[in-house]
Amino acid sequence: MHHLAGQSEAPYLEALVAHVGRETGRFHVPGHKGYGVDPALVEALGEQAISHDLPAGLEWIDIGEEPTAFQRAQDLAADAWGAKRSWFLLNGASGGNHAICMTFAHGEGRTRSGPPDRGKVVVQRNVHSSIIDGLVLSGLRPAFVAPEIDPELGIAHCVLPESLEATLDANPDAEAVMLVSPTYFGAVARVGELAEVAHAHGLPLVTDEAWGAHMYFNDKLPTGALAAGADMVLSSTHKIVGSLGQSAILHLGRGDLIDEGIVDRSVTLVESTSPSALLTASLDAQRRLAATSGQELLDETIETLTAARERIRSTPGLEVLDERLAGRTSVEAWDPLRLSIDVRGTGATGHTIARLISEHHDLQVELFSENVIVAVFGMGERATISAERLIEGLEHATAEIGAGDVEARRAFAEPPPWGPLELAPRDAFLGAQEVVPFDDAQGRIAAESLAAYPPGVPNVLPGERLTPETLAYIADSLAHGGLVRGASDRTLKTIRVVRE
Repeated sequence: MHHLAGQSEAPYLEALVAHVGRETGRFHVPGHKGYGVDPALVEALGEQAISHDLPAGLEWIDIGEEPTAFQRAQDLAADAWGAKRSWFLLNGASGGNHAICMTFAHGEGRTRSGPPDRGKVVVQRNVHSSIIDGLVLSGLRPAFVAPEIDPELGIAHCVLPESLEATLDANPDAEAVMLVSPTYFGAVARVGELAEVAHAHGLPLVTDEAWGAHMYFNDKLPTGALAAGADMVLSSTHKIVGSLGQSAILHLGRGDLIDEGIVDRSVTLVESTSPSALLTASLDAQRRLAATSGQELLDETIETLTAARERIRSTPGLEVLDERLAGRTSVEAWDPLRLSIDVRGTGATGHTIARLISEHHDLQVELFSENVIVAVFGMGERATISAERLIEGLEHATAEIGAGDVEARRAFAEPPPWGPLELAPRDAFLGAQEVVPFDDAQGRIAAESLAAYPPGVPNVLPGERLTPETLAYIADSLAHGGLVRGASDRTLKTIRVVRE
């Protein structure tokens, strides 16, 4: 997709290799100096990984004549994804979400004026937990917009443009819009229309595109959010593009609704002062691989998964989520690199099937819920071999399901409306609080998050008042083998609330 000048170079990686090759005297951290490492770690990671584990601030790599190798690497990333500017993140995309929230907490970063501790942002309800953490860190007040919930599968899809319009009309003091696309299950939102709605209100659209970093490098894939008009996009590059775990990139779009200097300041605030050269080099290298070979590498993965879906659909009891999802009202397109398997026809839940393929075949999937299992495939992995192994495991698991594994399916009930936000998440999370029995929590203000899976939409966030409907829904979900994430007490016998 991108055959631009320089995309075949990896300036940071090349500078790092040249530096190590000179066998410079090292009188700086890290203390292992490339040698003082446990032999088992050397055997696991290889001598080269240890010797290339260098600090930031080295001459010719991070400092010196500009543009430095590090600056050039970030510029090439911006070019490859089509951004105005890109920042490498070494504390995962989570750190990017924290930086995004801090950007809008700045009085000057706002499109509206107001006291600096009371910025409001419109947030898709099923955002990643790191956005909620970012709200706690920044003090921003959220106004939530609900995603469309699939009535059959009980999973959350995307936000409808008309839902966003209604939420913005009801919150004229909002500073920005934060949405998710694609979802965990591969549904891509109508980002172009959503951006138009946000821009008509004078607001920037931020898209958590953690699961879509690869969509810019193959013409068979849906359009990426940057190309569709989003103003800031978070790219969890390690997920599909395959940089090392914990590395990601934050991209600024071409518009002028967000101040570049404030983003830079916010990224600096939350990033490590000891960034890993290994993670940085992996971002530089995988950007080069995606920009120069992504079309062919992704073609191979897409073809393998098309064949895999056919095989899975022919297995009794199994169905797949695919481009037919794009007919849903909030879903514009479908990302084929997620293999999402509908297991309802087996009579067993996704939890049971995930356990069977783990115990009998040592296969670990990305996610499982009551109705769906999600397997993730990467750019350039040995997809044919891994797909074959997964299909065999699924075929055996469905054949092994016994009478004890078949569970009575309850009709999926949509989560009830969330309770009123009484305090900013930061004030509730950090304020005076106490632990009370779950059964006594009605009417109290929550000091922690609770999200029942499926569908994984937070039912309760810090600062919201606990309603009887919400507590009953969570209790019912647990009783039916669902999972609830976020609580300090995993058994949910108790819950943390604000002391009033």
